[in-house]
Amino acid sequence: MKLAKIRLNDGSLHVAAVHANAVQVLDLTQVSSCHSLSDILHSEDPAGLARFLLRPDSQLIPFDDLQFMAPIDAQEVWAAGVTYKRSQIARMEESESGASHYDKVYDADRPELFMKATPGRVSGPGQPVRVRSDSQWSVPEPEFTLVINPRGKIVGYTIGNDMSARDIEGENPLYLPQAKVYRQCAGLGPCVLLADRPLDLPGTQIELIIERSGQEVFKGTTDLTQLHRTVEELAGWLFRESEFPNGAFLMTGTGIVPNDDFTLENGDIVAITVAGIGTLINPVVKD
Repeated sequence: MKLAKIRLNDGSLHVAAVHANAVQVLDLTQVSSCHSLSDILHSEDPAGLARFLLRPDSQLIPFDDLQFMAPIDAQEVWAAGVTYKRSQIARMEESESGASHYDKVYDADRPELFMKATPGRVSGPGQPVRVRSDSQWSVPEPEFTLVINPRGKIVGYTIGNDMSARDIEGENPLYLPQAKVYRQCAGLGPCVLLADRPLDLPGTQIELIIERSGQEVFKGTTDLTQLHRTVEELAGWLFRESEFPNGAFLMTGTGIVPNDDFTLENGDIVAITVAGIGTLINPVVKD
């Protein structure tokens, strides 16, 4: 089952169940303590509650009659780095001074974790993601993203775009917060796939396509079998000695990195597809 935050053409905001080409709005008024998508996700039984809130007479609304919003309320967004071999190689290539650190963290027990975004820095489907004006080498990072409730349980999955200024981070690893955290630095959406069954690692294909002036300029694919750590391990480390009363999103790292001579330009279109979830599309702005 997939859930989403949507805006209808009349401007009203809703939580909806997502089908192949349409959605059904959930009636949150049926439960006094349920007011948002995160209230459903953080309940004891998200799928059961969502089915209860789905009225039998709820009409199917085509995708053309709505806008998907970022599926975030008050959660923090965090990210894990160097979790794929391709990411380890790329990080070592971009940073001569920090290469050994990236090599070590790939095999270490403790993963690299960093805060990526607050809700106000997150872009939803169709909204722009940003290249820093002081960066000359920036790329999108397509990431399978965990939705975690305040108790540390993985309750769903979505698509994340961890925008990254590779030149700034490569200059000095201590510049990581500036390379990663800024306005419009992250994309999330279009929906949340509830974690009500085991993950199909080989079947969870991740694809990145970048278009420029209507032409495809980059395409790459990977799958979750290439992830060096389990998603449960990453969630466990995030919640170690930390509390997230509003829950958290955790981007799990990228296995797709464009060649070193590629950088995003103003007007590019980034499309990230994850099997079973959908496609997150964001235009790129740089000014």
